[in-house]
Amino acid sequence: MARILLVEDNEMNRDMLSRRLQRKGYEITMAVDGREGVDKARTGGFDLILMDMSLPEIDGWEATRQLRAVPETEHTPIIALTAHAMAGDREKALEAGCDDYDTKPIELPRLLEKIETLLRRDA
Repeated sequence: MARILLVEDNEMNRDMLSRRLQRKGYEITMAVDGREGVDKARTGGFDLILMDMSLPEIDGWEATRQLRAVPETEHTPIIALTAHAMAGDREKALEAGCDDYDTKPIELPRLLEKIETLLRRDA
C-alpha cells in the first residue's frame, strides 16, 4: 500500500480527500501547514506528497523547494494542488520542484491517474 502525505490547511478538503484516497487503498498521513508538511515528509518515508500551494507558516512553493534540497525527499514525487489555475501556475509548480500539478476542486479520477502514473514511474 502506497503511503501518501497530504499537506492541506483546509479541514474540509483534507477530510474529503483523505477519506476518498483511503477508500482507494492508500495510507494517508496529513499535515496542516507547510512547516509540518516538510517535517513529516523528511521523517516519514512517503511514496508521494500532495502539496497544497496556499499554506500557512510556509507556502507550498517554499515547502517543495525545501523538500527538493534534502536527500530524504529530493526524489519523492510531489503533486501541487491549487485553486489558483492561472496561466503560468503549472510551470511555477514544476520550477519549484513538483512533478505534476492539479487544480481544485479536485476531480478524483484525474488526480488518481496522476498519482498512479507517478507511483509507477517511481517504482
